[in-house]
Amino acid sequence: MIALARKRLAAEQLAGNLPPLLVAAERVAATVAQGVHGRRRTGQGETFWQFRRYMPGDTLDRIDWRQTAKSTHVYVRETEWEAAQSVWLWADRSPSMDWASSRNLARKAERAELLLLALAALLARGGERVALLGAGAPPVHGRYAINRLAEMLLTLPETGAGLPRTHRLPRHASTALFGDFLSPLGDVDARVKALADGGVRGHLVHIVDPAEAGLPFAGRTRFEGLEDEGALLVPRVEAVREDYRRAFADHVAGLRDIARAYGWNYVQHRTDHGPELTLMALWLALSRAVGK
Repeated sequence: MIALARKRLAAEQLAGNLPPLLVAAERVAATVAQGVHGRRRTGQGETFWQFRRYMPGDTLDRIDWRQTAKSTHVYVRETEWEAAQSVWLWADRSPSMDWASSRNLARKAERAELLLLALAALLARGGERVALLGAGAPPVHGRYAINRLAEMLLTLPETGAGLPRTHRLPRHASTALFGDFLSPLGDVDARVKALADGGVRGHLVHIVDPAEAGLPFAGRTRFEGLEDEGALLVPRVEAVREDYRRAFADHVAGLRDIARAYGWNYVQHRTDHGPELTLMALWLALSRAVGK
């Protein structure tokens, strides 16, 4: 009974969160779509990449009947071109994202989810296939793609990892990672390198609360860690503010350097700013990458 009650509560929370998030994502996507053109696409290739389960919207001529005959499921063939044209999206769900320095600001996780779904809406409008990295589901397309991604996104469990797990993606695919990237730079570098070595083009979308960048607190302040780091009592924040700001700037510079080293793109988004400009910058970066 307890397990059933928990499932019912989770379902009610999902039902309450999903419509406003989808409406906001569609609104942001519509705003950006008015000022940009669609992505440039190359011609189709015939090189086989993998079989995947048949999904609503797939035409009958895509079904591989030989593979289907071996199973109780219906399968279609997916070519490298189709897979490469897919964009794989990931949002950090670690505890550090569940924070905002002010009640007037969105939590970092909320802004990451909004940007991810708004980008998915733009991609779906352009006929692209989108997928959630780590969700275990194939890329989706069409008018209902954003709904499916939203449902998967909001039901994924929170993890302690601030970086995506290593996944095999098709060569020349694109990915966009949304997170606060507070992990050590060496860990970020290793994860980006693993994807880039597989031929994946990527974008780091750095979600930053303004307090993280400026440390605006004053006087005696107690900082509580969100990921079991413990507490830190600073007698006078003003005394360490400049050192902190330099350390934060160095971390940002390190993230930029990592992205640049592998031919990736770095975009910073502050939660005290609107999402539209960040989404447009990301969309244009994706368009340039596909046009190469």
